Order: sequence, then C-alpha cells, then structure tokens
Amino acid sequence: MVPREHDSAESRSIPTEIQSVGFSELIRNSAETPEFVPAPSDASETDRASGVETVRQEPVDTSDSVETFIALALANHPSIQAARQRVSAEFHRIPQVRSLPDPQFKNTFWPIHDQSLQTAAGRLGNQMSVSQVVPWPEKLRTKAAIVSQEVRVAQAEVQRIEREITESVRLAYYEVWFATRAIEINKETQELINDLAKVAEARYRSGGTQQDVLRARLESDRLANQLVSLEKQKQVAQADLATLVQQPVMLVMESSDKLSLANVPQQLDELIALAEQCNPKLAGLASEIQRDRQKQRLACLQKYPNLQFGLNWGLVSDDSNVISPVANGHDQINFNVGTTLPIWRDKINAGVREAANRTSSTAKRLDAERDALYGKLRRLLVQADALVEQRDIYAQRIIPRTEDTLTLAIADYRGKRTDFFSLIETYRELLMFETQLARIEASLAGTLAQVERTVGCPQ
Repeated sequence: MVPREHDSAESRSIPTEIQSVGFSELIRNSAETPEFVPAPSDASETDRASGVETVRQEPVDTSDSVETFIALALANHPSIQAARQRVSAEFHRIPQVRSLPDPQFKNTFWPIHDQSLQTAAGRLGNQMSVSQVVPWPEKLRTKAAIVSQEVRVAQAEVQRIEREITESVRLAYYEVWFATRAIEINKETQELINDLAKVAEARYRSGGTQQDVLRARLESDRLANQLVSLEKQKQVAQADLATLVQQPVMLVMESSDKLSLANVPQQLDELIALAEQCNPKLAGLASEIQRDRQKQRLACLQKYPNLQFGLNWGLVSDDSNVISPVANGHDQINFNVGTTLPIWRDKINAGVREAANRTSSTAKRLDAERDALYGKLRRLLVQADALVEQRDIYAQRIIPRTEDTLTLAIADYRGKRTDFFSLIETYRELLMFETQLARIEASLAGTLAQVERTVGCPQ
C-alpha cells in the first residue's frame, strides 16, 4: 500500500467500486494481485440452464457477477415456480365460475303395468326430463371479475417473491464478497507481520530485545486464528448463495474482485412515487380491494332470483293394459320455468354488510402497508446516507492518515526511535479500518438492495 498525500486524497472522489488495498505495499513497492477462481465451462453452464443435475465428486468453484446469480435464482427457485403455478391455477378458475351449472336429467319409469300412471291418452310407462339452472346474468360476470382480481393478486405475489429472492441473493453475494475481501486483508497483513518479524529478528541479532520477535509471532498466530473464522464465515455465505441458485451442495460461489455500487437515491418523494407504481405488496392489496368490491357487488346481486328451465317428455302406451276407452298413445311433452325466491332479506343484507366490512378492512391494510413502506424507505435512505459519509471519511481521511502514521512508525522502528508495541498498535488500527471500510461497502450495497426491493421496480 503506497502512502497517499492527504490533500490529493481528499480532493479525489470516491469511486463506485471497491479497489483491493495491499498492506504489504508499506514495505514493498507493489503487492501481488490475488487470484480468483475461473468461471465454469460452457458445458456446466448448459447443464445448469437445462436443469440437469450432474453428480460430481468434487465441489465446483464459480466466480461471476451478482446479476448472473440473480438470473439463475429467478429461473430455478422452487418458491417462484410454485407461485407461478398458483397464477395458472387461478387463471383456470375463470371459465369455471362464468359457466352455467351442469344440467340435470331425470328418468322416471313404471315397470309394473297395473300400477303405472294412467291418463286419458293411455298408460304412462316412462317419463324423462332435462332442466337447467340459469343464474342471474350479472352474477356470473361478477364471479368471473372476482377471479380475475384473484389472478392479479397471485401475479403480485410472484413479483413479491421474485424481489425477495433477488434481495436474498444480493445480500448473500455481498457477504461472500466481504468475507473474501477480509481474507485478502488478513493475508496482506500477514505478509506485513512477516516483514516486521524479520526487522525485529534483525534488531534482536544486533542486540535488541527478543520480546519484539515473540510479539510479532503472536500477532501472526492471532491473524491465523482470525483467518479461520473468516474462512468459516465465507463458507456459510457461500452455502446460502448456492442454496438460492439451487446448487446447495456441489457449487462453491465466489464473488468478483470488484463490487459495483449504484448511486444512492437522494429524493424520498421520487422513491415513494416509484413504490406506488411498482411495489408488489401495494399492487396485491389494490387488487384485493377490487376483488372485495366485486364480492360486495355479488352480495347485492343475491336479491335477484336464479331461473330454472326444463323440458319433460312422457312415453304413453295404448296397449291392452290401459284403462281409458279413448286412449290414443300420444306422448306428452311440456316445458317448465322456475325461479328461486330471495325472500330472506336479513341473510342477503348480512352478506352485503360482510362484504362491505371486508372491503374496508383491505383498504385499511393497504393504508398500513403504504405507511410502513414510506417509513422503511425513509430509514433506508438515512442509513445509506450515513454509510456513504462513513465510506468517504474512512477512504479519504482515516485510512490515508493511518497509512502515513504506519509508514512513519516503521521508519522510526528501524531507526530505533520507537518501540514495537507502538508499531503493532498502528498496524492493528489500519487492519481494523480496512476491514471496517469493506464492511461499510458491503452494508451499503445491502442497503441499496433493500431499497430496490422496497420500491419494487425491476432493474
């Protein structure tokens, strides 16, 4: 890490990508570029895209951008697929509810001749009838409108799950990135400690104290212990990310070396306007209100009767078993029309009031969700602004000045003008500040992901 001048550092703007910083540059002129795992072959990508699960004996490492992982999760996650199936199921309800009920067919027959129904035209041996119930026309259209709104509610749920999965992938990816960056900082610091240990050993051989050598080795062991924790943290984040893209066992996710950050939104009013248009929860509740209004309309339509139309045909026989002397054997055909009698007004009025109360309840839920969304957006913007300010302070002021302090401390230690304890304290501060900067960047990216999910507009 090459020390920077304060004036020039403070005058430069902070880039939107995190750049790797090498601690060992305080001792050497340049640091080695960390190696990252190459992307998978085309064959493995084809297998994942086609949904074919291939059994491998060794885990597969893959390094790619967060957008690629999001695309994989949205294409394969079972929660999204289940929600899409619910949309299809609701859609197929529409032709069911707007269709007429099944007609009824009846067949009445008298197998015993002397006990069958007798008419002037002859003996009635068999009678068949077909009837059809026809609801009031507006009832069927209203039921179809209710299910149409249910389809929209299900579609909004799909969008909500997609935004939730997208946010989860981003947060898991940023945790992988932070753990990777912290491991890099740890290894670079280990190189610095090794160089300082060599300086301490040289001083010890020239008559200095052995305590500095032991202290350097102790710091090296402390870094090794910290590295174990970071490796475990990274593996947990990799497992979370792999689970989201439906590769929970064999795929080992690696983040890219740079973390691109979008600009922090500045206007709360603009975000609120976008959320009103895009947020899936608000859209789903708005569709629920329309559905409940249609249910209220259907409840009002219950005061109109349902009609029933029928056709009857009777087979008349004029054989020797008839009683009538004028039997002619002419068959009977008749039509009938019936209707329900919606006379129980208390029941109908109670249904109307029930539907009205449900509509009012859903409207209040929409208001509550809107207020909660506005408050969440406000909190996230405050949090994002604070993280941006902290990032600027760390990157432009704290870290450059700590680097300069460490450079001077190293020179003073070599010149025997300071002790090893002061040098270690300065290096620890720089290690902490670099790690905190990486955490701030990851937290800022996660906050922006939460803003994106809360607003709901697809990127």
